[in-house]
Amino acid sequence: MVVGETYEVHWPHSAAGACGTANQYQTPFYDGVFCNLDLETLQTLAPQDIASAVGVQGQIFTIVNDDSYYYPDLIRGWVVDAEMGMGQDIAIYTGSTTGESRSNEICSSYSPITWQVDRKCHMISASSFDKLCYDMKMQRDDM
Repeated sequence: MVVGETYEVHWPHSAAGACGTANQYQTPFYDGVFCNLDLETLQTLAPQDIASAVGVQGQIFTIVNDDSYYYPDLIRGWVVDAEMGMGQDIAIYTGSTTGESRSNEICSSYSPITWQVDRKCHMISASSFDKLCYDMKMQRDDM
């Protein structure tokens, strides 16, 4: 993370996953999103079943060295702050999952996915991202 750079953060949500539990945030991404389904059941899902069960929220941040933009709990979800205009102007669209194994040649088999993305780029303190990284490292991974 570099002060002055811009980063997009994604928060996946899933009715087929472990949302709201200690196992919500798993690596790789699919472990947490589909952890409540066995492979046999997952293979029977139609695209609309996945779209109805899985969604992603996203926000874009520019890192600043100013703790007046500190948000201590990014691990729990995107920032909604009407005074700062955060989480207020949302684009909702259908897309797919993302990740290093996806490209313009290799598409995700997990689509469609409902995306909700904050249309504005927001300033956030470097210490907020430091705290997010710390919180991510503290998550258990039992998958």
